[in-house]
Amino acid sequence: MKIISKTIKLLSLFLVAAVIVSCSDDDDNNGPIPQPELNIVQTAVGNEDLSSLVAALGAADGDLVNVLSGSGPFTVLAPTNAAFASFLSENGFASLEDVPTDVLSQVLLNHVISQDVTSSDIAGLGSGYLKTNALGAGGNTISLFFNTTSGVIFNGFTSLLTADINASNGTIHVVDQVIGLPSIVDHAIYNPDFSSLTVALIAEGLVEPLEEEGPFTVLAPVNDAFGDFSNPDGNLLSQILLNHVVPGAITSELLLESAETFTSTLASGPNDAPISIYANTSDGVRFNGVSSVSTADIIGTNGILHAVDGVIDIPTVVTFAAANPSFTSLVAALAEADGSDADPMLIPTLSGEGPFTVFAPLNSAFDTLLNTNPAWDGVEDIDDNILNSVLLHHVVSGNVRSGDLVDGISPATLEGDTITINLPGTGGNIADVTDGAGNSDIGILAVDIQAGNGVIHVLNKVMLPVIE
Repeated sequence: MKIISKTIKLLSLFLVAAVIVSCSDDDDNNGPIPQPELNIVQTAVGNEDLSSLVAALGAADGDLVNVLSGSGPFTVLAPTNAAFASFLSENGFASLEDVPTDVLSQVLLNHVISQDVTSSDIAGLGSGYLKTNALGAGGNTISLFFNTTSGVIFNGFTSLLTADINASNGTIHVVDQVIGLPSIVDHAIYNPDFSSLTVALIAEGLVEPLEEEGPFTVLAPVNDAFGDFSNPDGNLLSQILLNHVVPGAITSELLLESAETFTSTLASGPNDAPISIYANTSDGVRFNGVSSVSTADIIGTNGILHAVDGVIDIPTVVTFAAANPSFTSLVAALAEADGSDADPMLIPTLSGEGPFTVFAPLNSAFDTLLNTNPAWDGVEDIDDNILNSVLLHHVVSGNVRSGDLVDGISPATLEGDTITINLPGTGGNIADVTDGAGNSDIGILAVDIQAGNGVIHVLNKVMLPVIE
C-alpha cells in the first residue's frame, strides 16, 4: 500500500507541474522554438552529396569556409560528389589532396557569385553573363555564361540539377560538373552566338595561339556580323581575325576613359608592321567606324572578349581618315578634289593597294589654311586643281614609318616635289616638316597609324606645294 501511495503522490506532482507549464505556455503565446536558418556552408555540410565540396572548401587557400559563412549574399553552384570525382580523374589527380591549394581556391571561387541569384532570375534573363569570384586577366573577375534554351546550362556544359536551396546568406544551386577556369577561346565556344567565330578560328589555326598566356583582348564578332560580311577586298581570313585581337587586357572602362585611341592588333601590314585599330567612345564603343561593342567585358583567364556587331576588315588609310572625327575636313577635301574628276582620284587611289604614307592634317590645320583667304569658307571654295595638288603633296609612296624618318630625309610626294623631315621636333612635335613652299613650322603630332595599305602621320598644319 505504501508503494501505491507514493506513486499516486508522484503522479499528482507531475500533473501539477504539467498544468503549470501549460499555463505558462498559454500566457506567453509561444509555439515551438524556431531553429536558426543555416548558412551556405552549414547547408552543404548537411547534404551528403556535397561532402566533396565541403572538403574542398576546407582544403583550399583563402579560408573559404569562413568566407562563405559570412553575411554574403552569395550564390554557390555546388558540384556533386560525382562531379568532383570526374574533375579529379579528368585532370590526373588521384585525390583532392593532389590539387594545388591555390588552384583549388580559384576553381571553387569560379562557382561563387557575390549576389543572390535565383533560378527564376536566370530564367528571366534567358542567357547572359554573371561575374564569379575567381580572378582572370588583368585581375578582373571571371565571367560565367548561362543559357536556358535547354534547361539551365553554365559555360556550355554544366547543368543545373537542383535549384534554389535557401540559406541564411544566399542560395545554393546543385550542378553536375565542376566548372573549370575558362580561357577566351573557351568563352567563344560556350556562347552559341560566337559559333561562326569559333569555326573561323579553328579553320585558320588560331585556337592554340589564343590559348597561350596572353593576355589578349578579342573583339568577337557575333554570328550576324559574319553573316553580313562579304570580304570585299579579298583579305586573308587569318589576318581579318587577327585584326580583332589586341595585346593586353583592355576593359570597357579603360576604353571609355581614353575617349579615343589607336592601338595595334596582331594583324600585320606592309613590312610586317602591326596594323592599328581606332576606338572611339563618343557613342558607345566603336572600332574603325564600322563595329560597335554589344556585350563588354567577358573575362577569361588569359584575356577579355568584347562582343561586336560587325566584322572589322583590314583598314585602308581612307578607313582611318573616315572613322576619326579629327579628320573630317581632310575627308571632305578628298571628296571635293575627286568631284572634279581629278587624276588621280584620291579616295579610290588611297583605298587601293599602295602602300602609301599619308601626312594627315587635323581639322584645325584646315581651319588655319581657310583663314588665310577671306574667300574660303570651306574646302569646297578652294580651286579643285589647287586642292588636288595640295592633297597629293601629303602623300608619299611606300610605308614610311617613324623609324624611317631620319633627320634631313626628303621623300618625294605624289604631287611631284619633296618635303623635308627635321629631327628632333620643336615645341613638343615628334618631328618638324618643311613643305615644298618652304614653310618649316609644320609639326608631326602622332605617328605610325598603320593601315593595310600604308601608314598615317598626323600634322598640325596643311603642307603647301609650290603652286605656279
